Amino acid sequence: MLTAHARAPTSSRDPERSALVRDLAIDLGTANTLVYARGQGIIINEPTVIALNSRTQDVLAIGQDAWGMIGRTPGYIVAVRPLRGGAITDFEITQRLIRLLFKQAGISRLYRARVLICVPSAITHVEQRAVLEASRRAGAAQTYLIEQPMAAAIGASLPIHEPLGNMVIDVGGGTSEVAIISLGGVVALRAVRTGSFDMDAAIQSHVKREYGLAIGERTAEEIKLAIGSAFPIAEEYKAEVRGRDLSSGLAKTVVLTPDEIREAIADTVRQIVDATIQALTETPPELAQDLLLQGAHLVGGGALLRGMDLRIARETGIPVHLDDQPLECVVLGAGRCLESFDRLKDVFMGKPQRA
Repeated sequence: MLTAHARAPTSSRDPERSALVRDLAIDLGTANTLVYARGQGIIINEPTVIALNSRTQDVLAIGQDAWGMIGRTPGYIVAVRPLRGGAITDFEITQRLIRLLFKQAGISRLYRARVLICVPSAITHVEQRAVLEASRRAGAAQTYLIEQPMAAAIGASLPIHEPLGNMVIDVGGGTSEVAIISLGGVVALRAVRTGSFDMDAAIQSHVKREYGLAIGERTAEEIKLAIGSAFPIAEEYKAEVRGRDLSSGLAKTVVLTPDEIREAIADTVRQIVDATIQALTETPPELAQDLLLQGAHLVGGGALLRGMDLRIARETGIPVHLDDQPLECVVLGAGRCLESFDRLKDVFMGKPQRA
């Protein structure tokens, strides 16, 4: 269950703001949702899942508790991911999810929020409006948007306002984005609506096709984390997996190797590598020279796939650095924007949505 924390202190340095308005940064990801409260840090870090009773539409659980219900519930209890490919697929459930996040963060009709939401660079205008409207209806006083690669660059402490090339590779659950940033703006960008969820689906398909075995989403993710990789590495091990035999319906155990899992997810990894290469080809020569020295910064949950940094570095010829906090990097960057709002608000997308 999401944990409520003490309310964030308001800043007295902004005379235009009411003392009853609080600042939150939300990384509303396809896989995980993180919330940063100004003055407090990260207060929520949970899977982006909400469990509903389909008969009554009552919310039964969100976050980790709802994630634990996937594949383990009666037919009338459904665990829903309201975002796919970085976009809202169920507006009403997303609105309810944001409202529950606000509640956990101590936001109410009395204590309203100024909210900064991290969104994919590839988001359309329609999808932008959906996010803004969901936040407004959930009770936000003002809502701003920031591109995830920009937030990640700030979270990684890159000198984004200097005339230098800063490269961020953000591999999320539903989208992967590659951005080259200089002087506070995105110079080159490539985004693909594929990510770690596609790797999980590829593993499920492989096991079903090769072994006639049905495994769930959670099991596929566990296989990926245990023996999956984007590049051959030392100390590889096999994994024993249990599932349901599709022909007999009985439990069955198979042994999987790192090589076959690497082959199963090869197409998804290839798309991410190709997006990186394409972004580099669009980079001005002067900034490209910076990247040869500075390298790229790899963030996002998909960055935890073993060998991903080695694979990208080998195919691009530039150093790739895995961030110390790849999962939290985006929301930490958005949090820094809250802490230095006036100095960094120029990196936000468009105008804020007001209640």
